Amino acid sequence: MHVLAASIRHLNHLLGSFALQAELVTAPSKVWEEWAAASFPSPGTDFVYKGLDKAGNELRAIPYQTLDLNRPWEGFDIRHELTTKGIQQFVADYKSTLKQSA
Repeated sequence: MHVLAASIRHLNHLLGSFALQAELVTAPSKVWEEWAAASFPSPGTDFVYKGLDKAGNELRAIPYQTLDLNRPWEGFDIRHELTTKGIQQFVADYKSTLKQSA
């Protein structure tokens, strides 16, 4: 199994994905540029990610669910408005990255 960190929006998200040892990270170029401008920091062993909303309030935890990953993927209902928004933003970020590299 591999871990994909997606919907990275800020340097703290990126560092959190590194701390969790994600094998693949997708982030818009502005986050990679922010990481480079900060001299490519790595999270230390004492790194703690705190999820905050735009107003600086702590995010509420998503309840943990145990899933049977041996079931066929079609058996999972992944529909959610935030999933749809996340996919749309991922596509927009990807297109933006392609434009910048052209």
